[in-house]
Amino acid sequence: MTTRTTPSPLDVPADFAGIPKLDQQLCFALYSASGLMTKLYRPLLDPLGLTYPQYLVMLALWEHAPSTVGALGEALGLDSATLTPLLKRMEAGGLITRRRDAADERRVLVEPTAKGQALSARAKDVSAALACSVPLEPGAAKALHATLTHLVAGLRNAVAEDASADAEALVSGSR
Repeated sequence: MTTRTTPSPLDVPADFAGIPKLDQQLCFALYSASGLMTKLYRPLLDPLGLTYPQYLVMLALWEHAPSTVGALGEALGLDSATLTPLLKRMEAGGLITRRRDAADERRVLVEPTAKGQALSARAKDVSAALACSVPLEPGAAKALHATLTHLVAGLRNAVAEDASADAEALVSGSR
């Protein structure tokens, strides 16, 4: 009896021939990993009263505050339509303040309140606790982080180039 190691062309419908299966898609692996990481964070962030996106905002602000909404959006990869409601909820919860920049009133500055700043001490344990749940050796985790950081930078460039090409085509009327 022989065992097939490669699928037969008969195993894949003709209109899907050549398309990698779902479990072979890089995008699906990244999507799944992202969702699972968020689920792992939930029980660690619940005692802090933070959602995962709020935690990311606080991490960015603990590193650089005050920060403009634009700089936060760029750091987190979020557009203002997504970020603004998130910031409003955080402000209502007493975690951050938002104020117009006196030097340029078009800019909104965001910074942690005393309550938001106090969370940083409690949040220090979150990364350590999560590391215990991730099935990677420290060296492998560091290498994966470097690879993903490189991937994100390349994807951001590709998106920016695509947006630039779309804008050019719109101006020239070719699209």
